[in-house]
Amino acid sequence: MRRVMLLCGGLAVAAAAAWIGESVSSPRAEVHAAQAAPAATPEMLAKIAEGSSQFQQKCSFCHGRDAGGGETGPDLTRSKLVLEDVNGNKIGEVVRTGRAGKMPPFDLSSAEMDAIAAFIHAQQAKAKAEGGRRGVNVEDLQTGNVAEGKAYFEGAGTCAKCHSATGDLAHIATKYQGLQLEQHMLYPRDAKSKATVTLPSGQVVSGTVQLHDEFFLGIVLADGTYRSWPVDKIKYTIDAPHEAHAKLFPHYTDADIHNLMAYLQTLR
Repeated sequence: MRRVMLLCGGLAVAAAAAWIGESVSSPRAEVHAAQAAPAATPEMLAKIAEGSSQFQQKCSFCHGRDAGGGETGPDLTRSKLVLEDVNGNKIGEVVRTGRAGKMPPFDLSSAEMDAIAAFIHAQQAKAKAEGGRRGVNVEDLQTGNVAEGKAYFEGAGTCAKCHSATGDLAHIATKYQGLQLEQHMLYPRDAKSKATVTLPSGQVVSGTVQLHDEFFLGIVLADGTYRSWPVDKIKYTIDAPHEAHAKLFPHYTDADIHNLMAYLQTLR
């Protein structure tokens, strides 16, 4: 059964012109791509099929099922980076390291990465031959079961531990549609991280993270006050919603995603 979405947007293997994509096309890159075109051997076709499965799970919600682009991810079939990629050497780097604020890193095996790269290259060759591209329509994401999605949300998916259909997710389907809603569900990259800091004095403060690097942590407290400390002088924990969602990727099935989307689309 053909898998439908996941894949993002970004997972998406990647994500944007800044993710994987920049628009094509220097003559030099096209020559390079032509030289790298793989032969359609049974082994390569099997690899592409496996890559398609991986892509639908990890990349399609941002980049579209056919890698032709979505609402939040670029058209990979016109990506300069993809054109210049050889056996996943450039695609793999982006997928494994991610793009700050745009795409999470993905921990893929060499075989998985090789298969995804083969699929993207196959889609790129197909798009070039057909001279067009296809995105993902809202209707493409409306194939799940609402009741099962609600049950997953409140049960096995553990979504209800952090979210409420009548609280933070009330009217979510009015605010986001299609791939935007799916990306918000799978990887809420704009969600603010919360930090709890224990100072040397023993005082504990918490707030929204404004700065966090290898040297400093800065947060805004509930009263709007900004405070920061050298990270080696405090103890702290950070609750990063997008990272928590990214950890769930390996646990979703296609049905889980379709059903959750169907349920969330009722929250208007």
